[in-house]
Amino acid sequence: MDISASLSGPFTLADLLSVGWLFVAWLAIGWITEHPPRNHPSVSEVMKAYRREWMRHFVTRDPRIFDANILTSLREGTAFFASACMIAIGGGLALIGNTDQLAGVARQFDLEHVPALKWEIKIVLVLFFVANALLRFIWSHRLFGYCAILMASVPNDPNDPRAIPSAMQAAEINITAARSFNSGLRCVYFALAAVGWLAGPAVLFVTTGYVIFITLRREFASHSRRAIMQHVPTDAGLIPGDGQSQNPRHG
Repeated sequence: MDISASLSGPFTLADLLSVGWLFVAWLAIGWITEHPPRNHPSVSEVMKAYRREWMRHFVTRDPRIFDANILTSLREGTAFFASACMIAIGGGLALIGNTDQLAGVARQFDLEHVPALKWEIKIVLVLFFVANALLRFIWSHRLFGYCAILMASVPNDPNDPRAIPSAMQAAEINITAARSFNSGLRCVYFALAAVGWLAGPAVLFVTTGYVIFITLRREFASHSRRAIMQHVPTDAGLIPGDGQSQNPRHG
C-alpha cells in the first residue's frame, strides 16, 4: 500500500486510469485517422488526393493568383491557431501560479479539498496538449511556406517535362503540412478533454469519450465526408520517386 501511494502521489487509481485512457485515445485516434481502413478512408486521407489534383490543375492555370490566395488562407489558419495556443499557454502558466482561484471555484461546487500540487499537475496536462498543438501548427505554417516556394518553382509552361514532377513535389509538402495541421487540431481537442480532469477522473473519462466520438464522426461518418466522397479524383498524378500513378483509396 505504501509503494502504491508513493507511485500515485496525490492521485487515486481512478485518476491514473482516466489519464491513461486520455493518452491511449489520443494516440489511437491519430493512428486511425492517418492509417484508416482501405475500404473506408478518413477525410484527411481522401483530401490527399484532392491536394494532388489541385497541383495538377495548378500546372495549367494562368495566372496562378487563385492558387496563391488558397495557400495564403491555409497559412493564415495555422498562424491563427498557433497564436491562440500561445495565449492559452500563457493563461495556463499564470493559472499555475495562482491555483487559489480554482480551489475557490471547487469550494463553491462543494467539491472535496484538492492540494495545490494536484491542481497544478492537472493544468500541466492541459498545457502539454496545447504546447504540442503549438509546435505542430508552427511546423505546418513553415511547411506551407516551403510549399509556396516549390509552387513558385514550377515552370509556367505546362508542356515542360519538369512541370508535373515539380507540382507533385509541392503537393507532397502540402500534404505533410496538412497532416501537421490536423495533428495540431487533434491536440486542441484532447486539451479540451483534459480540462475535464479539473472536475474529477469520471468527467475526464466522459470528455475523452466525447472527443473520440466527435473526431471519429467527423473523419469517417460526417455529411462533409459524404460530399467529399461523391467525386474523388481518380488520377492523383505521378509522385517523384514512386515511379507509378497513385490512385486514391475509395470508401
